[in-house]
Amino acid sequence: MANPWPTAQAEVISESPLAIKNPKTWSHYHTYGGWGKFFQGLQQKKLLATRCTNAACGEKSLWLPPRCECVDCWHPTEWIEAPQSGEIVTWSLVKYPGELFRLPADTTLISVELEGVCTKLMSWLKDGKAEIGMKVKAVFNTDAPTNTILDLAWVPA
Repeated sequence: MANPWPTAQAEVISESPLAIKNPKTWSHYHTYGGWGKFFQGLQQKKLLATRCTNAACGEKSLWLPPRCECVDCWHPTEWIEAPQSGEIVTWSLVKYPGELFRLPADTTLISVELEGVCTKLMSWLKDGKAEIGMKVKAVFNTDAPTNTILDLAWVPA
């Protein structure tokens, strides 16, 4: 016996490109574990990175997003305040955000290079028009924090 076709129809919100409304009704519960200090730092207008504590390890750069353990030697890391200014190395404009994307369409996503940090930080540009090489500075949502990475954004420096 064959299964019947679904009967629920998705509401079409755009014909070109085709876009439909696809409601969801579920919740996701998440613990930050060892990374909780990073998100608490955002509420204090601090950008916290981590660094290896093993004196014999060759990796002494800062990691951002932070790491609980060194990726080279697996020793614990220590929390260090990272620079709050950097440079855009790449960017992308979100035209059709997914279901749980919390920012509006036409949000600019950016990768920021920070001095002394060995990784690039993915974030979003709160104000201005992105350009590669553009100097930016961190801004923090402390009035009504979401307790997510979205509490960190960047503006032209």
